[in-house]
Amino acid sequence: MPATIGFTRHLVAAALLLTLASCNTTDIAAVEEPAAAPMTGQTNDPAPGFESVSAGSEEDFILNVGRRTYFAQDSATLDSVARATLDKQAAWLVSNPRWLVKLQGFADDSGSASKMATLSQKRADAAMTYLASRGVDANRMWSKGYGNDREVRDCTDRSCRVQNRRVVSNLRTQRD
Repeated sequence: MPATIGFTRHLVAAALLLTLASCNTTDIAAVEEPAAAPMTGQTNDPAPGFESVSAGSEEDFILNVGRRTYFAQDSATLDSVARATLDKQAAWLVSNPRWLVKLQGFADDSGSASKMATLSQKRADAAMTYLASRGVDANRMWSKGYGNDREVRDCTDRSCRVQNRRVVSNLRTQRD
């Protein structure tokens, strides 16, 4: 064993002994009490009210895959985060072929209504093309751009407006 590893082990052991020696808790029950789980959102337990979500359901898609894909301002280009979201959607849709998907494109209010309608349609089409390239049958999908008519948030702050630059993948059992 190299000398540095042995020295490091002795140093860690000494630090542990010093920590234990400085502890003056005599209440054994307090020492044995399990610590609360950290609130990271990374548990295997479903959120309250979602314990009975079945695999392949619309709830499963929304909760475990995600249906929103976001875009940069004035862009219909898929960045790496958007592609990662669409990759998860594609895998789910390929394994759940009973579902159709309506891709709804949206934009913020950074231009004319016709410009935003065109951009929102381009975003929806970009998502649809990407999903098709990942194996989702094009006959199961259709797209519609809504421009800036259906904002998630009406705001002027840049961090807020990004929520409006999106495509929402909505599952359907038939075309509408």
